[in-house]
Amino acid sequence: MSQAPALVATLVDRFEQNRESYKSQGYNETQLRREFLDPFFEALGWDVANKHGHAEAYKDVIHEDAIKIAGNIKAPDYCFRIGGTRKFFLEAKKPAVNLKDDLSPAYQLRRYAWSAKLPLSILTDFEEFAVYDCRTRPNPSDKPSAGRILYLTYREYLTQWDDIASIFTKEAVLKGS
Repeated sequence: MSQAPALVATLVDRFEQNRESYKSQGYNETQLRREFLDPFFEALGWDVANKHGHAEAYKDVIHEDAIKIAGNIKAPDYCFRIGGTRKFFLEAKKPAVNLKDDLSPAYQLRRYAWSAKLPLSILTDFEEFAVYDCRTRPNPSDKPSAGRILYLTYREYLTQWDDIASIFTKEAVLKGS
């Protein structure tokens, strides 16, 4: 069993200490992405900010990637790629949103991933982390638990790090996770 990176422990502690502030309506998704999600996925080995200066076609992460759904262009918050090939999406929501019980965010993520033919994708507000099997066509009336294969809260990140890392580190994805 490997230990979560110190950065992840710091993020968990910070979220715990200021949880009520982060869950307020005033704390927005962009703040969440910059303060928590970007560093969390950097700890998983992804070059979220393109610090290596890769050309557009080879960036690890595309922010607001454009995909076509039912004739409309939609944009998942993050698209994680290897060699320019999409591997999974991440849809972020602000912590005020209840991801476990709200229908809309889960449907949105599953629709994005299903349309792009991605088998797995993540829905998170850092407080909650949900992984969905996206191989089944989503229906707007599906329960939020439909297709959900992993659900964690931030309090479990340190103890469940191996589960997260075994699927979502860049190294694991390169090895075919």
